[in-house]
Amino acid sequence: MTARNGASPPASGAPGRRLPRPGRITPVRISSFTAVSALGRGRDAHVDALRERRSGLRPNDFTGTPLGTWIGRVDGLEEQVLPGRLAEWECRNNRLAWLTLQADSFIEAALQARDRHGPGRIAVIVGTSTSSIGASEEAYRRLTPEGLYPEDLRRPIVHTPHSLGDFVQHALGLAGICVTVATACSSSAKVFAQAERLLRTGLADAAIVGGVDTLCGSVLFGFNSLELVSAEPCRPFDVERKGISLGEAGGFALLEREALAGPWLLGYGESSDAHHMSSPHPEGLGARLALEDALARAGLEPARVDYVNLHGTASARNDEVEARLLADLFPARTRASSTKGWTGHTLGAAGIVEAVLTLLALREGLAPGTLNSRRLDEACGPQIRLENEPAAIRYALSQSFGFGGSNCVLAFGGELPA
Repeated sequence: MTARNGASPPASGAPGRRLPRPGRITPVRISSFTAVSALGRGRDAHVDALRERRSGLRPNDFTGTPLGTWIGRVDGLEEQVLPGRLAEWECRNNRLAWLTLQADSFIEAALQARDRHGPGRIAVIVGTSTSSIGASEEAYRRLTPEGLYPEDLRRPIVHTPHSLGDFVQHALGLAGICVTVATACSSSAKVFAQAERLLRTGLADAAIVGGVDTLCGSVLFGFNSLELVSAEPCRPFDVERKGISLGEAGGFALLEREALAGPWLLGYGESSDAHHMSSPHPEGLGARLALEDALARAGLEPARVDYVNLHGTASARNDEVEARLLADLFPARTRASSTKGWTGHTLGAAGIVEAVLTLLALREGLAPGTLNSRRLDEACGPQIRLENEPAAIRYALSQSFGFGGSNCVLAFGGELPA
């Protein structure tokens, strides 16, 4: 791989030191996938919103958080009710997980896979950054005079980071490996990497991957305290961007080696900057390493990538570093954009939701633009597009870069590379 100027940049670590690239993996079929976000429920709702350039962001109306910002909120979540057999897991986050499992008949696909492979041979790997912390917030607000949780919230599993994974496994009647990944905004991208390793090593025959994160006071007030929240709809890569718009979402995908149809997971790359708690490495070394590893595992050169779904949060430093990395490694013909102007930044669910949007770009032949943005930062190269474009997309990447420098890049294909 060469940089735009023809030089070979170091992948990471000490200046000038190149780390060995991983070998190609055997691609894995994605036999079913779905998402629910502020854009609606299921694949068609997301395609329609992309085509119509209709954002899901709206002025903040989340209960108890009177902040002047915009959010991507899922309609109808308050009215959603879990089945009686799942009442132990009742909370906003698991209600969204249940709603998402039902979209695009995903739950039926998962149950059919259970019948094919057996409940003990399907792994569940989900990502979340806050899990069901909203229920814990409510419990503290309603402490009894003795300082105890109210009786209806004395359900220990809901107050742990593994609430989501445990809920999904029980909802689907599965008994295999169950893992919750919590690496901030890369959480539900990294689940694809874990799934591929479990399938390759024979520890599972199929994997249900995904992620869910819902709005709560800790998220809205926490990001506001970091002065990262915009008072207007987010404008990724815009020269006048003012910060992020927070959102909530859920998404799932079914990965199977023997499936006969569906797009492919071609590769992935993971890295950790270990640079700063909330800022990326100033030269994007960790992001570059994840990107190069994803391409190596997929057997792709940068010039063969047709579309890149960028992390693009609309925060000042993150966008600048990501834009320069893209301009350095990809030719001008590569299309790239951030879709957070549609959904908001859905934190631990961002990886899966943007993976779904990337898979839809492959399926629909549509390269999304960058909604709400008007004038690109000078750090951006010609790859970042503002407007939607029809395009024959064979290979695409989805990038997720989280707090603490936890990076993940996924490579998808509508066909296998030669």
